[in-house]
Amino acid sequence: MYLIVTRAFPPELGGMQSLMWGLSREMSKNFMIKVFADYHKNHKNFDEQTSFSIERVGGIKFLRKIRKAQLINEFLKDNKVKGIIADHWKSLELIKTNKKKYCLIHGKEINHPLGSSLNKRVIKVLNNVEKVIANSQYTKNLSINNGVDENKVIVINPGIDPVQELNKKSLEKVESLLKVKTPRLVTVSRFDKRKNHEKIIMALRNLKQLYPDIVYICIGYGDEEKNIKKLVEELDLTSQVMFFKDISTELKNALVAKSNIFVMPSVVNKTSVEGFGIAYIEAAQYGIPSLGGKDGGASDAITHEKTGLICDGNNLDDIYSSLNSMIENQKYLELGKNAKEYVSKFSWKTILEEYKRIFI
Repeated sequence: MYLIVTRAFPPELGGMQSLMWGLSREMSKNFMIKVFADYHKNHKNFDEQTSFSIERVGGIKFLRKIRKAQLINEFLKDNKVKGIIADHWKSLELIKTNKKKYCLIHGKEINHPLGSSLNKRVIKVLNNVEKVIANSQYTKNLSINNGVDENKVIVINPGIDPVQELNKKSLEKVESLLKVKTPRLVTVSRFDKRKNHEKIIMALRNLKQLYPDIVYICIGYGDEEKNIKKLVEELDLTSQVMFFKDISTELKNALVAKSNIFVMPSVVNKTSVEGFGIAYIEAAQYGIPSLGGKDGGASDAITHEKTGLICDGNNLDDIYSSLNSMIENQKYLELGKNAKEYVSKFSWKTILEEYKRIFI
């Protein structure tokens, strides 16, 4: 049996939640597993439909962490457990066992100044596990630079689920919304500084001169939403930028599938960094190429000049010229075709084989 310990799990939505659900579901096809997850008000219906055991732990954050660790430590005494897989170093901090432990790392949660109290806590946990599983080469290098034992770190990219069949009604709705607007740029992400919406919009102002019917579709919400909308108004781009939030998965997928380029040239903002960028892979499933940033793990998800482009997200001219080169002569069509072929390597079935190799 393997235990999966996670703070992020469905029915709560998010990238980490999808990652831990995909890993748990795929592992359950090959091993006996038990998941220890945080309480969610709508978890009962979800949990009843799974083929494996899920134990939920509630309460305020600090007490929840202690209670969860107590439950796991008690469970380990009476059960034959081969290993423990955790979504975050904090999930392992209070677990006392000689069983093999594996910890996933993603980027920003380990990006603390060398020698700081948080950095010391990270190192203490990660240097006492069997393997540290980085989501990208960038995250691996970041962890080593921050003091993690190089021999413990391996790279296993996140997996993805098979592409969902597009909903006809959603496709029709998208076409009625976009009509003759082209080319079509799209971003699906939280509105925060790391995602770099601001510079995309500034580049859009110049692209508008070459492509009067261009449209930029922003799907998401977050702290920077007001600032981004204000910038759109100041640059007189309200006809070129469309905002969507709290929409169905079907409509989100249709908006991505009917776009031409997925745009997210991420940057480092303080300790916040894009460790991988599963959104690039999700777009590639629909044959949509991406523009990613050189800071972070985008290069694990995008093959430069084959499935998209990698640019300097801090350089407005580079964002503009990269987008223009993808739009010119509809280069995005060739890149998108390559992206759709490339994405098969990220299927959960393939990714789990990499996990199996470290469990042996």
